[in-house]
Amino acid sequence: MPEEQSQTIMAVDELQAIIQRCQVLEEADFKGEDFNLFQVAGQKCLEDGYASQLLEVIQNEKNKVIIKNMGWNLISPLVRCIFMYKQEDDKREHCLKILDQLAQLCNPKELFLGLLEQIEQTSGEQVCQTVMLLLQPLQTVLLKLQNKKAYSVGLSLAMIMNQLTPLPVPYTKQQIQEDKLGLCQCCNAVVDFAKPFVSEVVKNMEKSSEYNDMELKEELLKFCMKSLKYPLLTAQLEQLEGIEEHPFRRFATEIIDILWNIRELIPLVFLHRKGKSPHWENQEFADIEQKNSAESLACLSYLMFVQRFGIDCFPMVFSPSYLLQCNMTHIEVLLIRTEESMLSKGLDLFESCLLRMENNSLLHQYLEFKGFINVPQVLVKVMTLCPIEHLRKKSLNILQLFIDKFDAEGKYTLFRCLLKTSNHAGVEGYVIKNIKDQIHLSLMKACDNTWFTGQHLISLLDLVLLLPEGAETDLLQNSDRIMASLNLLRYLIIKDCESDNQTGVWTILPKIEQNFLKPLHVGLNMSKAHYEAEIKNKKENRREAHSSNTVCSLTVSGEKMPAMTTEMQLQVLHSALFTFDLIESVLSRVEELIEVKIKGGMDENS
Repeated sequence: MPEEQSQTIMAVDELQAIIQRCQVLEEADFKGEDFNLFQVAGQKCLEDGYASQLLEVIQNEKNKVIIKNMGWNLISPLVRCIFMYKQEDDKREHCLKILDQLAQLCNPKELFLGLLEQIEQTSGEQVCQTVMLLLQPLQTVLLKLQNKKAYSVGLSLAMIMNQLTPLPVPYTKQQIQEDKLGLCQCCNAVVDFAKPFVSEVVKNMEKSSEYNDMELKEELLKFCMKSLKYPLLTAQLEQLEGIEEHPFRRFATEIIDILWNIRELIPLVFLHRKGKSPHWENQEFADIEQKNSAESLACLSYLMFVQRFGIDCFPMVFSPSYLLQCNMTHIEVLLIRTEESMLSKGLDLFESCLLRMENNSLLHQYLEFKGFINVPQVLVKVMTLCPIEHLRKKSLNILQLFIDKFDAEGKYTLFRCLLKTSNHAGVEGYVIKNIKDQIHLSLMKACDNTWFTGQHLISLLDLVLLLPEGAETDLLQNSDRIMASLNLLRYLIIKDCESDNQTGVWTILPKIEQNFLKPLHVGLNMSKAHYEAEIKNKKENRREAHSSNTVCSLTVSGEKMPAMTTEMQLQVLHSALFTFDLIESVLSRVEELIEVKIKGGMDENS
């Protein structure tokens, strides 16, 4: 007899021997040794390729009690063998039938723990494959459970999501199409797994308006909140050309549907309901829970107001300004992140809320809400620090959109806030340009606006027309702000006659000269002298050096520049001098205009 056939007979014979011994025993008389022998023999049959013989044993009605008590022990070797065989292999098909039979015949509680253990032990590239393989038997078992069903469903969903969360979320079109680890497919399979339990909650709620068994509903809510944070917060959710059914868009739709069906969608969007959050004695854990919840809610708002998932369920009774107010916390949560996927969601949500509003319609009182002050400050950080150019540009456009929506007092208050908090000359220059535009509208009588004329404007000009550190101010670093301030002053001198003095600029002219124009003159002279000396020094060094390609370091505006050749350093220094010349040119023009206007006023009076 060939050795291979002998081993076959041995494996099957060992299994049959154990089965025959256990068939004559009562269920209560099964011993630990019986469980171990059954597991070893069953595993040997699987590993040696005799799944069909094992399937016959399991399907035999006489073995029903044995399989009910001992079958769950076969889950681990069964999963290993399923992954070992190729898709079209008959042995794999037999293993899948065994898995299905075990789900039908085994003790639900024991099999539930065996399936969860298998999911918990999987890792890396096999996570999604294992989860998708075991979802159906797990669902079958959970539907059979009578006690602690809600707890078991929650534990299953939490275990699955915990295993999926470390996996990278496909972001580009190619990654989504390839779905290398199977995450896209797996996420949608998990939603299908949850559907019978959602139906159970819906059915119970329909039976009674005072549905008291909240446990299963809470577990489903936790699952939805986790899904919003991962993978949806990270996922790319725009419709992609060439992908007929975007897997994450489908997943998002399903999550929104679950929330709507269990009557939690609107409470989450408007009341920021977080479910039964566990009480953490450790504050660090409590903070993590709160952060996770905030990010999930932010993602939910993005799905509804930008991607318009579930918008048909949405009550169309809220004003655009109220919707903006509701979303400011979510916008801030997204904008403080540095990942492109989250930053772009925050910008899209902010833009979407603002585009619903008419210009000049947002009342200044909204700036009393913390979010309305925090968000523009965070937006400024994105504008100035984000390494992704298209997000920087978009954030600048959104800042302008935000400014445009406020009434006059709101714009005025916002300008003051940004001037005091931005700490960035480019942003300050941009705000000053906006102030100039508002003054222009007031002087042209385009709107009845007392906030950008007279005493209110004088208070604002005090913040604008000065050098932060007097003559010692770094003029190069502050050039954007200085040029914008000079252009504003030039505009005021040209447009507002001394006799009219609508803006009040003529009232505070002595202060402007003292705090801005004179220190600027001194600062320019010092800066030009310093840079001209640097240029002279570099040229002398270049003549002494054998080559102009000597690499040196240079400090400009207090920041050390990357290593450069002498020629490159000279270019930087000449560029700085050009900036000073430009400032000096505008400064001279402003002083000429002041002189002409004052002289003209004196001539009229004489």
